[in-house]
Amino acid sequence: MKDFPGTPGTLTALILRILQCLFAGGSIITMATAPTFFNSTAFCYLIASMGLQVIWSFGLASLDAYALARKKILHNTTLVTATLSLAAASSAAGVTVLYTRDLRGYSVPDCPKFQMSVCLAFVSWMMIEISSLIMFWLLAAG
Repeated sequence: MKDFPGTPGTLTALILRILQCLFAGGSIITMATAPTFFNSTAFCYLIASMGLQVIWSFGLASLDAYALARKKILHNTTLVTATLSLAAASSAAGVTVLYTRDLRGYSVPDCPKFQMSVCLAFVSWMMIEISSLIMFWLLAAG
């Protein structure tokens, strides 16, 4: 099997995992600093799924770092949490659009924080999607 960037155990894969952790963590921190986030189930779901994403991505980043230290390329595919993260980001985005456009943001003072958190969640999901495509490519090539 040919090695290409993003294959588990390579530097590119490690960078993708670290970016996933950072953006998911940023989404959690931004949402948690808004005192009214718990009023919406979608925002609570976003924090829960991003928390799982941080843990999962950190574990895979540790595996990639170990493989880099041992100079081994991992060719086994691993499951990703892309669907969970996309669902959480989409539902939170829907509530944010409701607050911003329909309520015009007047009744929700933390609307900019919600928007930033959802944006970071989608960027994290984009990094996850890149990893997912690489995993599917490996699965198809193997």
